[in-house]
Amino acid sequence: MTQQSPDTLIDPTRAPTLAGVERAAAKVAALLPPTPLLPLEIDGNTIWCKAECLQPVGAFKIRGAWHRLTDLSPEQANEGVVGVSSGNHAQGVAWAAKRLGIRATIVMPSNAPAMKLAVTRKLGAEVILYDRVIESRDAVAAKLLAERGGTLVHAYGDPWIIEGQGSAGIEAAAQMKARGIDGPDKIVACCGGGGLSAGLALACPDAEIVAVEPEGWDDVTRSLAAGEILSVEDMAYPTECDALQTPETWPINFAVLQARGVKGVAVTRGEVRDAIRLAFERLHLVVEPGGAAALAAVLAGKASATDATLVTLSGGNVDPLKFAEIISE
Repeated sequence: MTQQSPDTLIDPTRAPTLAGVERAAAKVAALLPPTPLLPLEIDGNTIWCKAECLQPVGAFKIRGAWHRLTDLSPEQANEGVVGVSSGNHAQGVAWAAKRLGIRATIVMPSNAPAMKLAVTRKLGAEVILYDRVIESRDAVAAKLLAERGGTLVHAYGDPWIIEGQGSAGIEAAAQMKARGIDGPDKIVACCGGGGLSAGLALACPDAEIVAVEPEGWDDVTRSLAAGEILSVEDMAYPTECDALQTPETWPINFAVLQARGVKGVAVTRGEVRDAIRLAFERLHLVVEPGGAAALAAVLAGKASATDATLVTLSGGNVDPLKFAEIISE
């Protein structure tokens, strides 16, 4: 079997669609209860926080993983899957694979949080480590697939993954309508590779989308401003938002974001920490740094808010000692 480049391992004939997001939402609704949609007053406006940190794997990534793995053919399922992840997608894929009896191998950075590595292994997935600074996780995954076979379940550059993540938007819009709000007019979303932002853009076509990244890892923000895909400039740039450390977005995500006129913003370490503390103090939630980026943008005034603004709290997988340090500042 010859080695393929990573971007050829995704079906080029299949694009993510609103119909696909709706189908994913139905599958997720049959599996899991809705995550809470919590009101939070900020500067006179009530924003709506989608607590994806309360998913069984502590992050929204379970949505895309379930949608992708349940659409595998019996032959594909028998060959297993290979994923690439900073940690949360790894747990989502491992969780879904364990439930479905599918072999899962996840390519993860060697400096991923220990708790994310441990949980992924505990769920039964094989973990292959790589050096985030000098190696390409996509190239490592492509080599594994060439050697072993299987299906790539990319963390964001995959139509099923995009659709699955968008199911959070379908769910949140229904929750808002139940409260007398005609769906979100703006969505502020944590952004790594753009899978969640693209999925939400499809799920809620009338909403303005703001993608929020940590400083130094704002390649999607820069790419949208430049009109072309740009990579992270310094792969060793320090950040506590490990969940959002992606080297560059993929064309499938970028096309959706561009078509919807999505804008990006970057937040600082201090702004993220402020958001973590506020979520704990006022919502009584444990949110990891990457999962607090969207709220950080609203609190810092980098993303304006209305009474119909949806904000993703996308993950809660944070080391307990790190969390204690942040909230005690």
